[in-house]
Amino acid sequence: MANELRSKILIVEDDPGICKFLKHTLVAENYNVILCETGKDALEMISSHCPDCILLDLGLPDMDGNQIIRSVRSWTSTPIIVISARSMEQDKADALDLGADDYLTKPFGKIELLARIRAAIRHTRTTSQDEGVALNGVFEVGELRIDYNRHRVYLAGQDTNLTPNEFRIVALLGKHAGQVITYRAMLRELWGPSANRDNKILRVHMASIRRKIEPNPDEPRYIFTEIGVGYRMSNGED
Repeated sequence: MANELRSKILIVEDDPGICKFLKHTLVAENYNVILCETGKDALEMISSHCPDCILLDLGLPDMDGNQIIRSVRSWTSTPIIVISARSMEQDKADALDLGADDYLTKPFGKIELLARIRAAIRHTRTTSQDEGVALNGVFEVGELRIDYNRHRVYLAGQDTNLTPNEFRIVALLGKHAGQVITYRAMLRELWGPSANRDNKILRVHMASIRRKIEPNPDEPRYIFTEIGVGYRMSNGED
């Protein structure tokens, strides 16, 4: 478990009240917490302390948080969870496309925060140990089972009969369960860098996928839409 492993969390935030809340919440879960208030200090801390996860505010006094994401992603895959008051869809999409792993809009609850941190750290540890594990094994959440070897998705033991493109979408989301994948990133990953940026093809496929894998497509259990941003596969902690 994360608290047993004493995961190191770097908080990059200049609001004293939010810093206090974050530190109290994480220390109570036995995380090792490091605090800094500026982008300059954050970059130095990331390089010298090698945190397991970064909680990053975008509105820092000396630089925009997106600059930090861009810089960090040039040399490490350490998970970055943005915590920001910016709630516009484009702000979320920009941060995620730059390489952030997740995005929480202020205010947020500690239960959701801790779940997102666990998902980010777990994903990093899994992929660092075996980059191919998610494409050569099985992912299960609830009654949904993605069999990467057979290229099949099962619900309650029954084959959902997804088309090849539908399987590719579900397989990609399963590989990154718990993380938001932007529409742009999905289109690029599934259809190449020159793919049309129109999200219609994803919406059409997703409507069909939900009819096949969701007990009630109007109230999804497995694949959630982050409006205007992208999709997220449940990791069982939603």
